[in-house]
Amino acid sequence: MVDNPLNMEYNSQRELLIIPEYGRNVQRLILHGKEIEDPEERQEFIEKVVLLMQQMHPQNRNIEDYKERLWKHVFRIAEYDLEVSPPSGIIPTPEDYKKKPEKIAYPNSEARFRHYGNNVQQLINKALEMEEGPKLQGFIKVIGSYMKLAYKTWNREHFVSDEVIRENLLTLSEGKLTLPEDTSIDNLANAKKRKKSSDGRDRDSRDYRDHRRGRNNDRRGRNNDRRGRR
Repeated sequence: MVDNPLNMEYNSQRELLIIPEYGRNVQRLILHGKEIEDPEERQEFIEKVVLLMQQMHPQNRNIEDYKERLWKHVFRIAEYDLEVSPPSGIIPTPEDYKKKPEKIAYPNSEARFRHYGNNVQQLINKALEMEEGPKLQGFIKVIGSYMKLAYKTWNREHFVSDEVIRENLLTLSEGKLTLPEDTSIDNLANAKKRKKSSDGRDRDSRDYRDHRRGRNNDRRGRNNDRRGRR
């Protein structure tokens, strides 16, 4: 055994740190709070310890339920033997610490057309809840256009006709959504492109005219200055 003439205290000889991120001093404060006999004094003392713990990690203040988590840590450090009341009024228990997160439920159904993705099915479900009318018909056309775009993205080398999109839409909607035969899905997409490019050209033309107008005004100003000097 190694002699210890300076009577130094080593970490291996100290009590085990339950939550190391708060340090040994915070743990000792909480254990001291357990021994305070007056309930009001004990409550006030532990509340100050929680405030100290919060100041030690200010970057976590914006985390949801952060203060509630601090109180849970206090009870855990105190080994759940602490007669104080958290702001929520709910006393943490060892079972709370042992709780495991719920398992995420995975879909059991097999997707019939995976290349369209789950977004298409969600759009179809939304369309099935809509009332019959022009708004629904326009929404169905949007779904068809999106389906064709998704299909082309999945397989750029394979040609897909509008008829295939109509049949797949009818299948995915269980025969409830029909894309009109006289609707060209490519024309829908191209119309959006034409509108976008047209708007861009109009903006460019306006910018060019404003630029030319500004240059002409500058020239007139310089000519007037020259006449004035003469």
